Amino acid sequence: MKRCWWDAITGTTLSVTLADTVDAVTVPRAADGQHFVREDWYGDDLGAAHFVECTFTDVDLSEATTSGATFERCTFHGGRFNASVHTATAFVGCDFRRTSFFGATLDGCKLVGSVLAECTLRPLTVVGGSWLGVTIRGTNLSRLDLTGIDLREADLSMSDLTLTVLARARLDHAVLREANLDRADLRGASLDGVDLSATRLKRTRLDVAGAVLLAELHGADVDPAS
Repeated sequence: MKRCWWDAITGTTLSVTLADTVDAVTVPRAADGQHFVREDWYGDDLGAAHFVECTFTDVDLSEATTSGATFERCTFHGGRFNASVHTATAFVGCDFRRTSFFGATLDGCKLVGSVLAECTLRPLTVVGGSWLGVTIRGTNLSRLDLTGIDLREADLSMSDLTLTVLARARLDHAVLREANLDRADLRGASLDGVDLSATRLKRTRLDVAGAVLLAELHGADVDPAS
């Protein structure tokens, strides 16, 4: 909608185009069982969107934002989340294949039970959240800061965790088979049920509890009273 008025000082007609007030309001998207192909959602604010069992094929979500959104059992093939920002958003039981999260931010998000394969996950900013039961195998996760993340029962087999910060992370019963923990920080992480002997350790940072666990896995009989 265009509005015009006369400027008596300059003697000219001024105009401005105003967005329709209804269209200017971001309405959360909602869909069930739909297939989105090559959609351009670049920079869109999806707010508290709710998608259930939807498929996203090569959808561009670069610089998009969500807040309190929910993606349940959705499939993402290709596509980009580059530089997108997600706050308290849940990706529950989702399947990501060859999806890029380059420069994305996940703040307090859930990836519970999701699978990420052949995805670009760095650089990535992660602030809190639950990644319970997530599967991220054979992926470059080096130098990420995953402090305090809930990674219980996660499968990080064969992933590169070089210089990754996992301090205070909940890694109970996580699978780290052949994961590279070169200079990774595991101080304060809970490691109950984790087989560190199946990982590649090199200058890995452990606290006393982690060091005791590692020693016991290699057959040492640790006497806490001594």
